[in-house]
Amino acid sequence: MMAPTTSYCIIGAGPAGLCTAKQALAFDSSASVTVFEQTNNIGGLWAFTEHCGKDSNGIDITSMYANLRTNLVKQGMGYPDYPVDEETSTFITIKDVEKLLNGYIDKFDLKKVIKFEHQVVNVSRNFGIDQWDVLIKDLKNNRYTMHQFDFVFVCNGHYSSSVIPSFQGKEQFCGQQLHSKDYRRSENYLNKCVLVIGGGHSGVDIAPDIAVGADKVVLSHRCKIPVHTGDRVIQKPEVLHLTETGAKFVDGTEEDFDVIIYCTGYRYSMPFLSVDCGVSLSENAINPLYYHCININQPTMAFIGLPFNACLMLMMDLQARFCLQFFSTQKQLPSRQEMLEAWQLDQNERKERFLLGKLSHMLAGDLQQRYYDDLARIASIEPLKPVLSKMHADCISSKNEDVNFRNYEYRVIDDENFTKVKI
Repeated sequence: MMAPTTSYCIIGAGPAGLCTAKQALAFDSSASVTVFEQTNNIGGLWAFTEHCGKDSNGIDITSMYANLRTNLVKQGMGYPDYPVDEETSTFITIKDVEKLLNGYIDKFDLKKVIKFEHQVVNVSRNFGIDQWDVLIKDLKNNRYTMHQFDFVFVCNGHYSSSVIPSFQGKEQFCGQQLHSKDYRRSENYLNKCVLVIGGGHSGVDIAPDIAVGADKVVLSHRCKIPVHTGDRVIQKPEVLHLTETGAKFVDGTEEDFDVIIYCTGYRYSMPFLSVDCGVSLSENAINPLYYHCININQPTMAFIGLPFNACLMLMMDLQARFCLQFFSTQKQLPSRQEMLEAWQLDQNERKERFLLGKLSHMLAGDLQQRYYDDLARIASIEPLKPVLSKMHADCISSKNEDVNFRNYEYRVIDDENFTKVKI
């Protein structure tokens, strides 16, 4: 009698879902792998579109903007078995990322396992058959079906739910308001006065991008020192409240604006998980997870791509291989108590380093390489070379000091060392 085929449900066909599908098939070519993607394309927010708002099925559209160049070195953007083209510059464009992901699914023939325009509505534990019940909505045909899977990988990314602060006067402001997920092209703001709210990655990128053709760009943020945005961008402290024509700031000054762009980030959103899944989502942290991926209470579920300040696709691929070592029974998963103890140790260290709440999954400083090394050691899998996290750390440091940080090329010398040359 043949052994039953192992079945994997993968939620999302972004960078995390794609490498998880590829690795699941690599671990077991006979496995049944299904990727459910609610849009009509791969890539998540890396799938560029001019459209904003909602798509034809009523799904929120999230996309990067047209002339984006990544703020991470390309060596961390590719996969171990499918790196970014060596001929491209260190800081690649959104078109380069799209090319990478499309090439990846072609090389590993992944399209055959992706169900586009299929939304995961609910995931719950079927204790009677020791599997997961996954309720799916076929968006095109408005039809619901129930599926059963042995394992579930949640790969729906960081950017599914935008955060917009509720300022007093927000409803009275007469101009345009949008979140950065709906920002596409700087040309749309020619000769306009624009307020960009938020001093994180997107705000620091978008403000100088708009400033080239806008009449005025103000970046409002809570950082105690100015961020590096070039001399075209005026920096202001936090917004106190909005007015009909603009904003008043906490320093008492007031300015008029045509447009307000909220670069105020995202929160994790997994509304499809039922309470019996055994994890909680609070303060943008998902707990308890074994090494930020395996669900300790229901260890046939994993989350890929939660940690940030990381070598993006490389880390996702490493996490997928880590989980599959256990899910495929090539390694025995530690006991629940052992996993809880490992999680609690991590929580204790993070508390000492003020890395709880929304920073619970941040790989700050030395935590990044240590995390990669721990995953590789515990699961007996190929590790990530230390030079990659070193380049990543140098890039982040440069970004905080120089608005022109992309004017450098990074090259790997060996497993530990790299060069950085101004171009």
